[in-house]
Amino acid sequence: MQEEKVIEGYLGITTERKKSRIPAKLDWWQSATGLFLGLFMIAHMFFVSSILISDEFMYTITKMFEGSMFIAAGEPRLVSGVAAFVFIVFIAHAFLAMRKFPINYKQFLALRAHKHVMKHSDTSLWFIQAATGFIMFFLASVHLYIMFAQPDTIGPSGSSFRFFEQNFWLLYIVLLFAVELHGSIGLYRLCIKWGWLEGLGINGLRRVKVGMSVFFIVLGLATFFAYFKKGMEQNFRDIQDAKEYDHSRFGVHADAKNHKDIADKAVAIAKENLSK
Repeated sequence: MQEEKVIEGYLGITTERKKSRIPAKLDWWQSATGLFLGLFMIAHMFFVSSILISDEFMYTITKMFEGSMFIAAGEPRLVSGVAAFVFIVFIAHAFLAMRKFPINYKQFLALRAHKHVMKHSDTSLWFIQAATGFIMFFLASVHLYIMFAQPDTIGPSGSSFRFFEQNFWLLYIVLLFAVELHGSIGLYRLCIKWGWLEGLGINGLRRVKVGMSVFFIVLGLATFFAYFKKGMEQNFRDIQDAKEYDHSRFGVHADAKNHKDIADKAVAIAKENLSK
């Protein structure tokens, strides 16, 4: 068995002289993980941009991911679970994609020559995707770790504090362009590779790709400046203060606190009337 794997590894064919199916299977998994991450990217951008509607709406979306439909106060560890799963898929996709990277200078020269001689636009897109993928491997890992380790601090005030006071805006502005370009190009290449939406034709798919990139970058920049502005205007000592502020305004205990305040005022008025 081991000898068969060695032969297949060297020659790319099995002992029965059939082409190995492993590259095709790895391509399928690369496409599957890329599709999942591309769709997650789209959903994530819409969820994050909910702050453009209102702080309360963004808080509601956050709590929804904590299972607020089933758990009254929400459970942040559910967000940690989602972040861990996405991170595993992300790492798997990165390693699968690395198979296509030039592994030495000679291969790099051949690829660059092909790009310049053929002047093939999709080859140029591959260069962009490779570069943005390299950037994401480091920056997206940091972002996913924070979401995994501190899920309870996600919220309009908490996220804005991290964004501005903890200088995460430096990471996010680079990550925004890397993710949106990588994702839109990746989805475009998947459509080409697997024949999806072939009715649009190559030019139609390219227009969709450009439109998608422009839309999500504009939406991302608007969201970026919303968090930056809110973080700059806040005055919290640390992120825990920001988190508690969100909970006091929009959390499940907020209504109870308001009712208690009203009851305390009613008791005070009653005492004042009795003293008269």
